[in-house]
Amino acid sequence: MFELPKLDYPYDALEPHIDAHTMEIHHLKHHQGYTDKFNAVLEKYPIIGSMPLENIFQKLNDLEIAEPDRQAIRNNGGGYINHKIFWQSMAPEKQIDHELIKEIETSFGSVENFKQQFSDIAKNQFGSGWAWLVRDQNNALKIYSLLNQDSPYTLGHTPIFNLDVWEHAYYLKYQNKRPDYVEAWWNVLKFL
Repeated sequence: MFELPKLDYPYDALEPHIDAHTMEIHHLKHHQGYTDKFNAVLEKYPIIGSMPLENIFQKLNDLEIAEPDRQAIRNNGGGYINHKIFWQSMAPEKQIDHELIKEIETSFGSVENFKQQFSDIAKNQFGSGWAWLVRDQNNALKIYSLLNQDSPYTLGHTPIFNLDVWEHAYYLKYQNKRPDYVEAWWNVLKFL
């Protein structure tokens, strides 16, 4: 069974960019809900539940399970793993990844070009979803968005970091101003 990951920082650590109240609800209510529902469906499939988390999603389309359960794993397991990556992508203090910055500069021309492209994707995601920086199957960096709780692992890609653009991630502080939330988030992304 999977447990709700503990955060490496207190709920108020990302203030003023992401408020403590949103963090607490997001983590204890939303992420816990995905965790509980993910575990509930995995109770039917103990072999799948014993697989490494990333492998579940890499093989999700090939697993012999009932289609409603596959969708429940995609939705709730995706909510579990996507949020886990999200929390790990942020920190109150920067932990600059200089190698990643070099790769970004090579792939996107500059960090500023990358940030603009990533921000545009996050801001323009229609409805709920995530903006992602991933490595594709050829180890190339890619930026894209995915709907709902879909995971790059199902595409054969490896996530580096993501941004949650579901309204529950920002609505208490930013209301309908997703662009403001996206811009503020760069202050707590730990890698850049």
